[in-house]
Amino acid sequence: MPQVFRIDDAGDPRLEPYRAVRERDLAGRDGLFVAEGRVVLEKAVSAVPGAIASVLVAEQRLEGLTEVLAGLPAGTPVYAASQAAMDEVVGFPIHRGILAVGRRPERDAAALLAGLPERALVVGLVGIANHDNMGGIFRNAAAFGAGAVLLDPTCCDPLYRKSIRVSVGAALTIPFARAADPVALLAAAGFETVALSPRGEVELGSLSVGPRSAALFGAEGPGLPDAVLEKTRRVRIAMAGGFDSLNVATTSGIVLHHLAAGRK
Repeated sequence: MPQVFRIDDAGDPRLEPYRAVRERDLAGRDGLFVAEGRVVLEKAVSAVPGAIASVLVAEQRLEGLTEVLAGLPAGTPVYAASQAAMDEVVGFPIHRGILAVGRRPERDAAALLAGLPERALVVGLVGIANHDNMGGIFRNAAAFGAGAVLLDPTCCDPLYRKSIRVSVGAALTIPFARAADPVALLAAAGFETVALSPRGEVELGSLSVGPRSAALFGAEGPGLPDAVLEKTRRVRIAMAGGFDSLNVATTSGIVLHHLAAGRK
């Protein structure tokens, strides 16, 4: 069971990782991430319990979290503070009353792909800079059974607090890694990669793929670079005449559903 410590003083040095959360969202956390809310904490405890360094909860939420907290490694500190003290530490009214600080995983992209089974679905991302979209894509990846997510160097951080929240914790459950050239790495690992583009030569409804497949998504507006599209099979989603744009997170849900259904 974790250790519960009652906190009366908002200046307690043990709460330093939780101080000024929004400012640290921008400044970075030196290898740590912050998870917010009960559902996200449940996912974190289930998927990466050893990565959780500590938990901070409003004291009135503590009793209702007994079963969730029981999944933490023995000795993990849980700090229970008054709502007022927690708000002061965090820097804004934190209505959910639940935060956790965890250590970021370090993964090698090639090793991640090598460890996937013979039948696997991977998501590749290029230039995704919006944290809401990043969280939505991870949520869809989890919903449709993707085994991993590859990100190019220009993508934003999946473990940004808002991304984790929008993903409903999926950013903590789906393993991801960065790769300088996701397309080349996927090809080397035996994956058939399709790239989503309004200029695709294949309509999604007609697409069939093999047991090891990957779907590549780019940022809204510019889409995937031509240099990437030239190396992949380009796929489009049929839309009403005069319209050729979908939110990238929505696109990922449609495509991953199709690929997951086809693999079954």
